[in-house]
Amino acid sequence: MRLSTKSRYGLRALFDMAYNAGNLPIQVKEISRRQNISPRYLEQIFQSFKKADILKSKKGPQGGYFLAKRPEEITVRDIVQAAEGDTLLVNCTCEEKDGQPACAFNGQCVTQTVWHEATALLNDYFSSLTLKTLCERGQAMGLKRESNHKFMYYI
Repeated sequence: MRLSTKSRYGLRALFDMAYNAGNLPIQVKEISRRQNISPRYLEQIFQSFKKADILKSKKGPQGGYFLAKRPEEITVRDIVQAAEGDTLLVNCTCEEKDGQPACAFNGQCVTQTVWHEATALLNDYFSSLTLKTLCERGQAMGLKRESNHKFMYYI
């Protein structure tokens, strides 16, 4: 299984948001610059995340995208599912569609059990990781946080 750039870049972008902005709004151009991802592509990815209630947006000069939930409530599995649609390793483990099994050997193939178990293990692993977990790992790695420059303080 290969994850598409949509889930890989999406995970990087959401980590960036959680790590650098927390739950504050952040503009796509900031994430784009730090993660070297096209802002146009990020906008497309973020639409999937908005539909999945992972992100929200706010318009205006202090606006941008922000996490819809706390970082500890957003799992890697949530992100991958929002980006990819599912986390199946192979299609033969799909449920029946239109009354027809997804695989002609459904229930008669020993390798189908391997793929089903592997998918379950991967889903369990992705479910065990949250954006908070990734932020803790980033901090342990010594990744620098970029301070948010859009705040002005008046004296």
